[in-house]
Amino acid sequence: MNTLLSVWSRHEAELRRWLLARAPVKSEVDDLLQDVFLKTLRQGERFSAIGQPRAWLFEVTRNALTDRLRVSRDSLPLPEGLDELPAPVEHTDPVDTLAQACLPRVLSELDPQDREAIQLCDLQGMAQGDFARLKNLSLPAAKSRVQRARQRMRERMTTACQVSFDEAGRVDDFVPRPPLPAPVGRAGGAPQEPQDFR
Repeated sequence: MNTLLSVWSRHEAELRRWLLARAPVKSEVDDLLQDVFLKTLRQGERFSAIGQPRAWLFEVTRNALTDRLRVSRDSLPLPEGLDELPAPVEHTDPVDTLAQACLPRVLSELDPQDREAIQLCDLQGMAQGDFARLKNLSLPAAKSRVQRARQRMRERMTTACQVSFDEAGRVDDFVPRPPLPAPVGRAGGAPQEPQDFR
């Protein structure tokens, strides 16, 4: 213990000068020195086994300063009058709004097979394996049907709701539009059904 205290007393002033030259808040130097001293005391008998105690003290001091700087950098002072700040505005996800404003209309305009695949697998959470069994399809065929339905729904929503995407491909904004008018038949003929090229 005498060795520890004598080494500390020989280097304390030097450590203080080093900290004063580097610490941004001079009033924290004494606190930092105290932290280093406590770490030194915790070494106990092991301190006498340290080959270069001066170098060890400077390393511990440098680490203590680095830790203090990291903590002060990561914490920002709170502004005055915090109680007077308005409540934060809730931001809604454009995807949620898009689903509420456009999904029902777009679903009604999809072909019945696509609509059923979307409603069962995506909206009601049915597993695609269960969907395959329900429709007497192989699993790959069911997965393909669901994927095609999703693709057609995405294309329809992009057109009908003027969806714009950000650089990452996420929905950025949209403008709901009324449903497109029903297809008009040829002159003098019956109305045409939309063609499905699956």
